[in-house]
Amino acid sequence: MTRNIQEAFEEAIDFVNIIKKPAGTVSLEERQKVAKETVENFRDYINKGFLEYRKSVTEAGEFAVTEWTGQGSILKDALDREYIDILGGFGLYSYGIRHPRIVEAVKAQLDRSPQYSQEMLDPLRAKLARVIAKLAPGDIQYGFFANSGTEAVEGAMKLAKFYTGKKGFISMLKGFHGKTLGSLSLMGKNDYRAPLLPLLEGIRHVDFGDAEAVEYELKHAKAVGDEIAAVVAEPIQGEAGAIVPPDDYWPRLREICDKYDVLLIADEVQTGFGRTGEIFGVDHWDVQPDIMCFGKALGGGVVPMSGFFSTPKIWEVMEPNPFMHTTTTGGNPLACASALAAITVMHEENLPAQAAEKGAYVTKRLRELGERYPGILHDVTGMGLLIGMHFVDDEIGYHVASGLFARGVVTAGTLTNAKCIRFEPALNIPYELLDEALNRMEDVFKSLNVS
Repeated sequence: MTRNIQEAFEEAIDFVNIIKKPAGTVSLEERQKVAKETVENFRDYINKGFLEYRKSVTEAGEFAVTEWTGQGSILKDALDREYIDILGGFGLYSYGIRHPRIVEAVKAQLDRSPQYSQEMLDPLRAKLARVIAKLAPGDIQYGFFANSGTEAVEGAMKLAKFYTGKKGFISMLKGFHGKTLGSLSLMGKNDYRAPLLPLLEGIRHVDFGDAEAVEYELKHAKAVGDEIAAVVAEPIQGEAGAIVPPDDYWPRLREICDKYDVLLIADEVQTGFGRTGEIFGVDHWDVQPDIMCFGKALGGGVVPMSGFFSTPKIWEVMEPNPFMHTTTTGGNPLACASALAAITVMHEENLPAQAAEKGAYVTKRLRELGERYPGILHDVTGMGLLIGMHFVDDEIGYHVASGLFARGVVTAGTLTNAKCIRFEPALNIPYELLDEALNRMEDVFKSLNVS
């Protein structure tokens, strides 16, 4: 690539001018150009592999599906093709795309101050922390805000090590906690770990849902002098395929962690803020973790936002030197405004209850489809609107996902279970759109013609 500063400036100016045009005034010719150039730019400047993986390229015909706008549970591409969104941005869009109340709050804060000075006290961050402390179970009170889920997990690991003085962790097979080096060390799938080994020392993995396996590891670690700082788990495994543990699992984890004097970390990045039918996933079992990680929906689907929170007792280690863990952009005013507005929407629209009711409806409909068209859908798992559709094999799963895309429904597989397709729409998705998505899914099942 030859350096050309003048061309760089000109291209940036041209695209900013397109962004600034009022909706509906960008010509079809301009949008077609954007669609074509987007494919070239992914190929030449981001990653060629995405073009082979993305159904937006492989199933789209002459012009790749280039995301242009969206509202609620409808996405529209640059050529005005519409798609029902049951992917929900991998849990990002719990409130729908561009929820008006959330966008309004962010725009208002943008006019006041988009970032912090880093020296004055920032009121939005302080208020959001107070609100989350009141939402969280038990004694969870103090927190730190960041930008992504993996940052929240990294911070939680760091806090656990700092507080306990121990280095080891127990995490779950098929678990997903992010892909920075610390959180990747916790991940329970070989594909993403093996090329980067060695990762952090002292990580042990056990089967999700098996509390006795956790106790076995803690017992033997203690016997040989290996020190474990914390047990880390998702309340419901998301990327593994919306896997729900046995009812006694989380209460037993709490008992076991107390018995062996280790911390319990709940990764609520995907399950938090209403997704599973409760405000937090651990609320299903009335368990208080020692540390909780948040992300995805926390930012309202408008501004990236994450955080990790803990109890006053644990957080004391952060007080003598509050600069032990810092970030320049985490908890910025726009993100906090977005999160505060999102929490008001969650309350006023009763999104946890919507998730529970609609999740039961979708699960019932999916199981009926599985019975009518045997040999395609093996199982349906999950809680609320964190639903995994488990197919007989990878090939069928791919054909269902691509068939849905061709019929105007956006979904995708999970990252640690290739046979599983997610059904994870906005919690306030209308029933009419759920029915339409399910009808199109039945059409895909018919087309597979599996006996």
